[in-house]
Amino acid sequence: MNTYTKNSVSSLKPYTIGLDLGGTNSVFGIVDREGNIKAQTSIKTQRFADAEHYVAACMDALRPIIDKVGGIETIASMGIGAPNGNILSGCIEYAPNIAWAHEGCVPLATMFSERLEGLQVKMTNDANAAALGEMAFGVARGMKDFIVLTLGTGVGSGIVCNGQLVAGSDGNAGELGHLTVVRENGRTCGCGRKGCLETYCSATGVARTARQFLAESDEPSALRALETDKITSYDVAKAAEAGDALALRIFAFTGEIMGKACADMAVFSSPEAFIFFGGLAKAGDLLLEPIRKAYEENVMPVFRGKAKFLLSSLEGAGAAVLGAASLK
Repeated sequence: MNTYTKNSVSSLKPYTIGLDLGGTNSVFGIVDREGNIKAQTSIKTQRFADAEHYVAACMDALRPIIDKVGGIETIASMGIGAPNGNILSGCIEYAPNIAWAHEGCVPLATMFSERLEGLQVKMTNDANAAALGEMAFGVARGMKDFIVLTLGTGVGSGIVCNGQLVAGSDGNAGELGHLTVVRENGRTCGCGRKGCLETYCSATGVARTARQFLAESDEPSALRALETDKITSYDVAKAAEAGDALALRIFAFTGEIMGKACADMAVFSSPEAFIFFGGLAKAGDLLLEPIRKAYEENVMPVFRGKAKFLLSSLEGAGAAVLGAASLK
């Protein structure tokens, strides 16, 4: 087992480690007090049989960037943002899109702490980490009530009310990606339920919609030139940007579902903004315009015209890395 040994050092250590543990990639950043990522590395999340092998590979990746900033003596703490990460227990709990964390609870904070001897390691939901990053360094700076929706392999969410993350009684609050948005004949979700928001409004959900629309009609589309089972949300976005009618219809369908879901979310927290982060959010107005339209058509009148719909201002995994690094 690879470990670092605790040394007697000043309490004023300049850096923290942030880990954005996504369904596809795990991105590490070493962050200074001003929010600058001084060193960064990544590994693939899913290529491991179990959590032990995953953590061992993470340590192999971390060692060079820790050494780059002066060694473990310079690191004050580590924060992890992960799907189904529990801020109270430090565990990943039944993460539907991670094979080695699908069943049971994985005490990931403890596992990293044992390998970084003497280092405090905290964990939260990956979308909560993104929300913290946006609040400290991004478009939510100065806001006290907002919702971050991460649109990647799944759909995650970080809810901030009165300047505080909403964690709930057991640390599991805010799983808005698993709101049921289609009650009849909804798509099967990795969580075991049907009709969840993420089965329609994640990057993988958009690809599923593309396959569905292609099968249901003979409408001409550039997407028909691709292998159907390999179509990605990026392929759909490229086709939509080029004016492909079927691809535009896919985004209209996706945005309508998300907009209606946001209208439901507004009733419990009345957010100043919905902030979208992740690969699918890069589609920009292709997604935001139908979201805004459906939201205004379906939200209660008292909330109409108030919420902003914004894209993350932080590059790549920056929001989640910075947010994770800010965990105390």
